[in-house]
Amino acid sequence: MTTSKQGKGIFTISIDFELYWGVRDKLSLEEYKATLARVYEFIPAALDLFRKHEVHATWAAVGFLFCDTYEELVASLPERKPTYADPNLSPYPYISKMAGDEEYLSYHLAPSLIEKIAACPHQEVGTHTFSHYFCLEDRQTAEDFRQDLQAAVGLAEKKQHKLRSLVFPRNQHNTDYLGICRELGITSYRGTETAWFYHSKRASEYFHPLRKIPRLFDIYFNVTGANSYALPQSAALPVNLPGSRLLRGYSKRLGILEPLRLKRITSAMETAARKNEIFHLWFHPHELSGSIPENLAFLGKILDKFKSLQREYEMQSLTMSEITELVMTREKDR
Repeated sequence: MTTSKQGKGIFTISIDFELYWGVRDKLSLEEYKATLARVYEFIPAALDLFRKHEVHATWAAVGFLFCDTYEELVASLPERKPTYADPNLSPYPYISKMAGDEEYLSYHLAPSLIEKIAACPHQEVGTHTFSHYFCLEDRQTAEDFRQDLQAAVGLAEKKQHKLRSLVFPRNQHNTDYLGICRELGITSYRGTETAWFYHSKRASEYFHPLRKIPRLFDIYFNVTGANSYALPQSAALPVNLPGSRLLRGYSKRLGILEPLRLKRITSAMETAARKNEIFHLWFHPHELSGSIPENLAFLGKILDKFKSLQREYEMQSLTMSEITELVMTREKDR
């Protein structure tokens, strides 16, 4: 039997923290209000779980969320804005609807949640770009992206947060833009799983049934393996720390399959611990806020598994930037 001396491994979590901007769903604000209200309930509860289990996590927050007021948001906007071929992808036309409407503001700006995250031990505040920027869509440019990320970095610094880790919205990571990330102080980013149906694509391609169906099966059955991986050997920045598994929300319709979903994740975590590899879990708070008791209980079981692997294999929990620091230290020592 494998002993703890042969193990270790790293467990990391990244969270795609965004709120509704009228561009990604067909729901109206009225229909979405309940979901947004539950996000304000879910995030503090998730932080309590992370605190209890001493789990390190990276919260990649959209830059808009750092703002306290509409005026601050408008003053923080970059000069250049993406002119996507699909205009529905841009949140900027939606901003004007918020002017003078305190109710709209209350559902779109989240500085209080950002501060709760920053105040919780072992939590890293990262970036999900300033405007939930899509790096692979038609008619956006490198300069558009540069100004977007500059706006995110500048606003975060104003709020006393140093951004080092990036999660590309919809995982549309564009390798042509990594030099810009490096210039602006980003040291790590989350890449995609290796299977073809997880690869970065435009929205119209990524949500095609030929990609969605195998992703659905992979939630419950071992279609693509553990998706764990060895610690990167090169400290070339930014370091790619691919996702291993998306934690989706509870589905009452598929509730009978919940044991399979849990086993799919925990088995991959154990593989990472035994092989001294990284397992990178990620999720969206708004997707887990639909059934809060069920999703918190499920997340708690995953974290219980981490504590078990920590005892048996000495598995570590690290944020994305902490993993990058480890990579850089090891390269320096070689």
